[in-house]
Amino acid sequence: MSSFPTQVNYLSHQLERRTVLKGAGVSMALPWLSAMARAGAADAAETPPQRFVAMTLGLGLVADNLNPERAGRDYEPSRYLKKVDHLRDRYTVVSGSSHPGVTGGHRAEASLLTANPVGSSGKARNTISIEQLMAKHLGQATRFPSLVLSSSGSFSPSYTDSGAMIPAESSPSRLFAQLFIDDTPAERSRRAGLVAQGRSIMDLVGEDAKRLTDSLGKGDQDRLDAYFTSVRDLEQRLAASEAWANRPKPQVDAEQPVDINNRNDFVGRQRLMCDMIRLALQTDSTRFVSYHLGGSGGVVPLPGVQEGYHALSHHGRDDEKLEQLAIIEEEIVVAWGELLSDLAGTGDRDGNLLDHTSVLLTSNLGNASNHSNQNMPVLLGGGGFRHGQHLAFDQKQNYPLPNLYVSLLQRVGMETDRFASGTSTMTGLEFA
Repeated sequence: MSSFPTQVNYLSHQLERRTVLKGAGVSMALPWLSAMARAGAADAAETPPQRFVAMTLGLGLVADNLNPERAGRDYEPSRYLKKVDHLRDRYTVVSGSSHPGVTGGHRAEASLLTANPVGSSGKARNTISIEQLMAKHLGQATRFPSLVLSSSGSFSPSYTDSGAMIPAESSPSRLFAQLFIDDTPAERSRRAGLVAQGRSIMDLVGEDAKRLTDSLGKGDQDRLDAYFTSVRDLEQRLAASEAWANRPKPQVDAEQPVDINNRNDFVGRQRLMCDMIRLALQTDSTRFVSYHLGGSGGVVPLPGVQEGYHALSHHGRDDEKLEQLAIIEEEIVVAWGELLSDLAGTGDRDGNLLDHTSVLLTSNLGNASNHSNQNMPVLLGGGGFRHGQHLAFDQKQNYPLPNLYVSLLQRVGMETDRFASGTSTMTGLEFA
């Protein structure tokens, strides 16, 4: 198994006691390893589980076309909301909110789901994203604790608690295979070997750390105790992974999709991936999903669009550019609404999937033309909240959007009143 035991022993005796556990050859803080991939539906619970989907945009949505002029429940639908107004009672519009302290324009994509002012603030490391926090505490019930997806490329706004970005899966076809096509016996054997090797490494690290206990001070003993807790947690995850590997994946009445090769077919790719998200939730393969739609540089194949999407986002208030951009953004919102409709039409215990799934649509850019991170676009659907309203906060002194994240954490069952700079649930957003 290579020279890992030798490295552990060497490091244990050569490094300072206060750093030995950080230099033991593995990063114990990482909550997910490749050998820990889980799969498949959990056993039925007495009450339906709550789920969360974050759909994030790299190029924002024009506020004048998204946000209604009037606050409250009697608003007239905006241009972007007219085609989803039949779902009005299933979503809430939020304006005048943003992440406090977060700036940096496009670089703030990294802060979308963490609300951590990494990047322009000079911070070198991010913090855990909201859906990964949910998965860390609640993801053990499903084969996949979370799914991290994108429309193109591996970038995602999903981060572990150690501040590492989680690469995204951008192929609906590969995702389908991962979710629903059983591994060959050889692949199962290979995965079992990874699990066994992982357990062996955990044992070696644990035994080596125990030998240091007698020579540690009280503070280091506390750190060592936290380390052992991490070891035990990882061992439990590895054991669960082995159990999932021997269980068949769920069968679905759907064919493996064909990926859309045209990278500029932004909305087509969005719709196809949303189909996979619905299937993943329907089969309880996962309960927590992030899906990032970056910015296509080319011409989106929609009638009336002649210029590249990214170039249009820098419209400079040019009417012709704004009209073309509106065509694209309107379809993005419609596709988001279609996901809500599909979830609402999918039965779940005591209701439907939308009743038990909060679906967020947002972007780091409130104004893509000038790269402003203020007044972020926010639509929240489903999840059992009392919807049908426009929560309009101050456009100059923005309301802290992390408070919405606190509401979402509580909705999935986490007992917390804080997330990043959020210190309470969102004002005006109530459970139905």
